[in-house]
Amino acid sequence: MPAKLLHFVKRFDSSSPLLGRLGNLEVRLARNAAEVKAAQQLRYRVFYQEMSAQPSKLQKMTRRDRDSFDRYCDHLLVIDHARGGPMAQRIVGTYRLMRGDRAALAGGFYTAQEFDIAPMLARHPGKRFLELGRSCVLKDYRGKRTVELLWQGIWAYVLAHDIDVLFGCASLAGTDTATLAAPLSFLQSNAPAPAEWRVRAHSHRGTFIDTMAAESLDPRRALASLPPLVKGYLRLGGYVGEGAVVDRQFGTTDVLIVLPREKINPRYVGYYGADGGRFAA
Repeated sequence: MPAKLLHFVKRFDSSSPLLGRLGNLEVRLARNAAEVKAAQQLRYRVFYQEMSAQPSKLQKMTRRDRDSFDRYCDHLLVIDHARGGPMAQRIVGTYRLMRGDRAALAGGFYTAQEFDIAPMLARHPGKRFLELGRSCVLKDYRGKRTVELLWQGIWAYVLAHDIDVLFGCASLAGTDTATLAAPLSFLQSNAPAPAEWRVRAHSHRGTFIDTMAAESLDPRRALASLPPLVKGYLRLGGYVGEGAVVDRQFGTTDVLIVLPREKINPRYVGYYGADGGRFAA
């Protein structure tokens, strides 16, 4: 293992899981239960207070977005040290990461509740899978710097754990699939997964929209209507599974993204560094 990459792997110990820094912002893994709790509080503010997710009574009382998968995941944090105060006020972005070995302990991946990922996993025995989820950033920080640091953290994590495949649900705002027909059709037409990576929404949960005829679809408008996160996955080289799933609790319509590491656009590998050192702290 190259010395520089080994240096990044060592960052994942409990004392210093620091993955990068850009000005006052740093990205690292949560170090303890208190920091995971702070990430859950950030998710609550973004998903339930700013957006249209519907909290349970327990969530309203605790003001945290949490579920049974959290304890098996690593939680990536972007922290703004210029904000001061307790950690809950300094965390401005988060991403939830779950490796295959941890999913086995959790009883499976979160994504399996919406999409039938079992055939894909079975087709690739020995591959190391990483599920990405619960991505959120405070409104005032939804710019290039925060997004770059999140991806810096993910890429360093991928290298450290020798991940082969990234996947997870990505959300479009709204639950009216007729209104979302154009962007959903665009995704199906322009980024369909090849047979070896094909994943289909569970039949009892999925909505399957016929691909619009090319002459009736405005590609530019459809692309512009996609969330930045989804467009980011497409730029990286991600594939899109078949069908979409309406998540009424979160007020979203979810698609499945699959991103084999070997298919990641070389431009982005070069940008973040083959050893993950672009924004080394």
